[in-house]
Amino acid sequence: MEKRIVIGDAVPNMPWEEKPAGSGEIIWRYSKNPIIPRNLLPSSNSIFNSAVVPFNGKFAGVFRCDDKAREMNLHRGFSEDGINWQIDPEPIPFICEDPEIKYTHGYDPRVVFLEDRYYITWCNVYEKAPTIGVAYTFDFEKFYQLENAFLPFNRNGVLFPRRINGKYAMLSRPSDNGHTPFGDIYYSESPDMIHWGHHRLVMRTTRGWQETKIGAGPIPIETTEGWLMIYHGVLTSCNGFVYSFGAALLDLEEPWRVLHRSKQYLLSPQELYECVGDVPNVVFPCAALCDAPTGRIAIYYGAADTVTAVAFTTAEGLLDFVKNN
Repeated sequence: MEKRIVIGDAVPNMPWEEKPAGSGEIIWRYSKNPIIPRNLLPSSNSIFNSAVVPFNGKFAGVFRCDDKAREMNLHRGFSEDGINWQIDPEPIPFICEDPEIKYTHGYDPRVVFLEDRYYITWCNVYEKAPTIGVAYTFDFEKFYQLENAFLPFNRNGVLFPRRINGKYAMLSRPSDNGHTPFGDIYYSESPDMIHWGHHRLVMRTTRGWQETKIGAGPIPIETTEGWLMIYHGVLTSCNGFVYSFGAALLDLEEPWRVLHRSKQYLLSPQELYECVGDVPNVVFPCAALCDAPTGRIAIYYGAADTVTAVAFTTAEGLLDFVKNN
């Protein structure tokens, strides 16, 4: 790259595989996918839709592990290289002073380093309804649960990696209590990570692969041109939902303003491990590692609600794709 376009830190040891010779794709899958099988833990039915971050020169993460009783839980994990993971067989014991909101089950986490700690957001089960749970950790040993961000029903809570105009900022998708047949992306702000307001519509569904519902994916990547947001979109086919993902570019200071948005998807379920599983035809991104000096990006995504996979791209390639498509 001739100029640095990503605003952030170096992650020189992040996983990376060069694009296959002759490929014209913007995103390419890791040749040894899936990186986490469904049965990595003795108790697990599936491990997918999980989030990872750089941690102490290595990597840590929060993983969705559905067990053989088909209960959804969050587990911590660690890796030397971002590919081979050791996941704690016991769910995270969140520390919470309020029994009213205390974690019981959860799914689809995101993790971000923000200021001096790692924040975790996830789809928290509160009174049998989905909402956005929030917690933080300094060391991936103790996890402190805060108030739920929003009323039920809501999903896909994704924090920005810095304050915007002095406020914490989050994307989410208001929904319902079922397998939601609708959903748009909204923006919210908070002065203290407890009280949330200034809700603004970011973008609605549109035709094709994103016609039924959309939701923010990994933590947005700050670039010189705007926030690069990778998001999933859902098509309702004659055989059910099909989850793909694309990208959009949001204004740096007013992230509810969409500057560009991809008409075509970046990745759709096409490989066997993406098409066959507990929920067929799903690619669902929840995390992205980005090395700012090179612009290299590794996207972690759940495949068929069963296993975890990774794909690679560059910030320069994504920006060009979004602006030109």
